[in-house]
Amino acid sequence: MQTIDEKYMREALKQAHKAAAIGEVPIGCVIEYQGKIIGRGYNRRKTDKNTLSHAELNAIRKASKKMGDWRLEECTMYVTLEPCQMCSGAIVQARIPRLVIGCMNPKAGCAGSILNLLQVPEFNHQVDITYRVLEEECSRILTDFFKDLRLRLKQEEEK
Repeated sequence: MQTIDEKYMREALKQAHKAAAIGEVPIGCVIEYQGKIIGRGYNRRKTDKNTLSHAELNAIRKASKKMGDWRLEECTMYVTLEPCQMCSGAIVQARIPRLVIGCMNPKAGCAGSILNLLQVPEFNHQVDITYRVLEEECSRILTDFFKDLRLRLKQEEEK
């Protein structure tokens, strides 16, 4: 039987698939409040031509609008890939109390891989983190995306 965390991570994976479908790095995110998803987001940096268009920031924007507040104090964020420094900072600033991560990001992760900006005791807010929920599925979508991208680039190079 699937856990609540797995249920919402599957929803985040749906968002990641939307990103992949438009040629974006497949990262997805949902924000849950009282058993309902109030924010969804996926990576759209290339599409929007905007550095800030990460899955987490897109979901925070939508959740804040829905809540009518920048504080998301009773929410849980589910994201398929460990957040970067920008997104980790936004999670702290939004006062999100809990984060659930699918897979880790050893090259840019700031929830424990390189740094942990979410649990700095000197900040006025720390985040409870649950790691590696549906890790295999979250990792696979990224691995497959980059494998396909490298193959496409190689084929274009050979033309």
